[in-house]
Amino acid sequence: MSHDPVLTDPGLYRVIFENERVRVLEYKDRPGDKTSPHVHPDSVMITLTSFRRRLTTEGRQVDLALEAGQARWLGAQEHAGENIGDTPTHSVFVELKEPAPGTGPDVATPAPLGPDM
Repeated sequence: MSHDPVLTDPGLYRVIFENERVRVLEYKDRPGDKTSPHVHPDSVMITLTSFRRRLTTEGRQVDLALEAGQARWLGAQEHAGENIGDTPTHSVFVELKEPAPGTGPDVATPAPLGPDM
């Protein structure tokens, strides 16, 4: 089974641009909507509306409240999400297709440098 969000949740995610370096996804949902488990590579998320969501993965759970107009780094991860607020979610993800510098099969486990931004 693919964990691509466009395939796991085609009614919520759609590709709005893609080339060899990035893929840009638009995400829209309504209060109470849930996503299936899916994977995001390293990405930048831009919030177009304010919303509240619950993300879950491997028995862990986190509730988030994000304001409209924010840009946030999203490190590669797998999760499922749920709109737990009373407003629709509208966001854009710019997914990177290139590996982060200093990673890959030739590099021994690099330590992260600084916090996620």
